[in-house]
Amino acid sequence: MLRRHFHDLPTAARQAIADKAGTILAARTADAGLNSGIAAFIDAPDGQVFVKGIPTDHPQASAQRREAAIAPHLPRSCPRLYWHTEVAGWDLLGYEVLQGRHAIYTPGSEDLPLITAALKELQTITAPADIAIKSAEQRWAAYAPPGTAHLFTGTTLLHTDLAPHNMLVAQRAHIIDWAWPTRGAAWIDPAVLILRLLEAGHSLTSADGIANQLPSWRNAPAPAVQAFAAANAATWTEIAQADKVPWKEAMAHHAIAFHTYTRTFLTR
Repeated sequence: MLRRHFHDLPTAARQAIADKAGTILAARTADAGLNSGIAAFIDAPDGQVFVKGIPTDHPQASAQRREAAIAPHLPRSCPRLYWHTEVAGWDLLGYEVLQGRHAIYTPGSEDLPLITAALKELQTITAPADIAIKSAEQRWAAYAPPGTAHLFTGTTLLHTDLAPHNMLVAQRAHIIDWAWPTRGAAWIDPAVLILRLLEAGHSLTSADGIANQLPSWRNAPAPAVQAFAAANAATWTEIAQADKVPWKEAMAHHAIAFHTYTRTFLTR
């Protein structure tokens, strides 16, 4: 998506942000958040605010509205949403600014216990019934082995995109960027984390061991895990075939290896 700077916004949109945040003293465009039309740190008299926004007619605008809707339901491992407004053709969110850096997932990283602690906190959250978010069985039905998608059913609020750039670490880890919230079985997020740990250089047994710190993963039924691993392998294979960039091809390789692992070595 084309990234704009704060001063590229229409005057009415900039004024709406000032009305919410206070007088704009400075604005700095963020390096990350490439799914947003604008992502900027705003300095105001009462402190910083992180503003992300997207044109209201953009296909992803509904995803941002959904992100705003679930924000009040998230635990403290996630940033607080201060406000949400639509003005001058822009959908704008104002978030708490979290101090920290992107998480390090490599073997031996001191961030790993913080990451699992944040995910354990998230696993206690039930997906709100009054917000239209996809169920896990809907998201992966086209990729799961026939007749298995129902095994992904659950009531937990899932993040489903636990890449290192979606974790900020300081004294604790914070889960950010809720573009793909999903309702489903709690063990799905640990399964998603395993792929990212493999990407960071962990072995299959090491990644499985880290995920085993989460009760939902320890207790996940083998047939359900195997079906999800198959669906994830099919998903990443399709992604890599459509766009043959090295990191997507690597993720497809990891997903296939994880699927093999769940059928051969993983026991419950």
